Amino acid sequence: MKPIDPKNIRRIMVRSTNWVGDAVMTTPAMGDLRSAFPDAEIVVVANPLVAQLFTHHPYCDRVIVYDKKGSHQGVAGLWRFARQLRRERFDLAVLLQNAIDAAILATLAGIPRRAGYRTDARRLLLTHGVAVGPEQKRLHHTDYYRHMLRSVCRGEGDGRLRLACNDEEQRWAREILKEGFWVAINPGAAYGSAKRWMPERFAAVADDLAREFGLQVALTGGPGEMEIGRDIEKAMHVPALNLIGQTTVRQLMAVLSACRLVITNDSGPMHVAAAFDVPIVAVFGPTDHTTTSPWSESCRIVRKPTDCAPCLLRQCPTDHRCMRAIFPEDVMAAARQLLGVAK
Repeated sequence: MKPIDPKNIRRIMVRSTNWVGDAVMTTPAMGDLRSAFPDAEIVVVANPLVAQLFTHHPYCDRVIVYDKKGSHQGVAGLWRFARQLRRERFDLAVLLQNAIDAAILATLAGIPRRAGYRTDARRLLLTHGVAVGPEQKRLHHTDYYRHMLRSVCRGEGDGRLRLACNDEEQRWAREILKEGFWVAINPGAAYGSAKRWMPERFAAVADDLAREFGLQVALTGGPGEMEIGRDIEKAMHVPALNLIGQTTVRQLMAVLSACRLVITNDSGPMHVAAAFDVPIVAVFGPTDHTTTSPWSESCRIVRKPTDCAPCLLRQCPTDHRCMRAIFPEDVMAAARQLLGVAK
């Protein structure tokens, strides 16, 4: 495939993925895009949650919110939003989202060059379609997105995850966390309950980290995880700052960036922490760590092989054995490695 000539590209629409973690893993590909088209305006189109990631971002000049559950709902909403994009006069659409909806949107918006993977029966809607075979499906998600970009344009960034907080957001996090060193306990996983380690075991790890290292504990997560946060608080013997359901995505980013360590399930905040180079202990059960692990050298994966994992299911149909096989001491051993203490 002939690479797209940057001389003809002044304005680029990037259709982001719909999950926070996936969107963070696309940022190295966006770095490649910025490298390939340094003089073009890059505009990210994303749902309201993911859109927050790309405010104050070096690879994004502007964000347009696409709210399919609100003002852009249904066929009429899609058509209305496509007309809005048509007025932007984009020269290129980069579709990081794999769904056919992204290709339909770019086509209705009259964008003449449309690049993306040939997934979800959208081959005829793409002018620069990239094949997906078994080899691509085995790639880590970060390399998966970069492979598509490299297939259609010349450009190479530094390959690192990247997010950014402004000074005001960092000051807010310092005021919330005050003094001392903090560990974030992130017990949720938006994809489904199968990815969630048990609250009482998170509580045991939090207590051990507080006693052994003097770390203060912050609980992080979204509104759907507030009950889990309350369960962890009840099971803990040391006090915790429970921020679950109390922060925006931008505030969560600032809190995680200020922490000394993050203990987490496979989740969006896990990838956010990786983008800020915060050391991570990640508990993996039903998901495939080879494709979705944190893109970071300061990470330890804790998992126990079982006969049914990875199953990639949202809810466990049996006894959650892949998660029950992981004990607090397994996570503590990984945390000690990252904190530079052997025991």
